[in-house]
Amino acid sequence: MIVALLSLLLMGLVGVVVVGIALAIVGTVIAAVFGVASFLLFKVAPLLLIGWVVVKLLSRSPSDRRRLADADRRWLDGE
Repeated sequence: MIVALLSLLLMGLVGVVVVGIALAIVGTVIAAVFGVASFLLFKVAPLLLIGWVVVKLLSRSPSDRRRLADADRRWLDGE
């Protein structure tokens, strides 16, 4: 009877240790994911947004600049 109780206690203790380690690993993974997500959201995304706005503002030009010169068009057409 005592052997059965001690083995049950030992299995319970092993179970608690295994569950504790598993939860620690899951917590570490979740913390790493949130860390990377916050870095991307608060550090990288604003820089990308500013760069996109700058490119859009600089690419605004009169329609004359968008047209190819006659020499360039002939070169592209292979004439």
